[in-house]
Amino acid sequence: MSDDRRPPDPAVRSAALELIEKWLVRLVADNPVVQAVERDELPDVDRWFVRVTGEEKAVFSVWFHLQQRSLHVETYVMPAPVERHAECYEYLLRRNVALRGLAFAVGDEDAVYLVGSVQLAHLDESELDRMLGSVYAYVEQHFRPAMRIGYGSRFAG
Repeated sequence: MSDDRRPPDPAVRSAALELIEKWLVRLVADNPVVQAVERDELPDVDRWFVRVTGEEKAVFSVWFHLQQRSLHVETYVMPAPVERHAECYEYLLRRNVALRGLAFAVGDEDAVYLVGSVQLAHLDESELDRMLGSVYAYVEQHFRPAMRIGYGSRFAG
């Protein structure tokens, strides 16, 4: 049976859950850009919201969602562009080539998200740090240029 068809290992998921919880406690205590961490209140859902302070994008939330075999990470980057749509999406898609473990994606209402995942078997604190750090760096690096393309007339003046 291939790895994709084998039932998930509850021990691996349980260890990942414990790892994430401990990492988040440390993160709030040690990382000055982290404002808060909240856990989703839905039953049977293991999802956390990490609110961070940026420079280019003042505040944003990074969602971590523990699934059966992977940890999904996602952040809302910007609303759908109101002008130069194709140029804005092209800018972001061309950046995907250089992003490690993450990609820009179009979501609900054509909004732009940054998404990625890691298999639980590869999850450790350094990978959690890399994921959050990469989300932070990529949003900081690409938010303003994308906004200037998709909302250029609002920046003129």
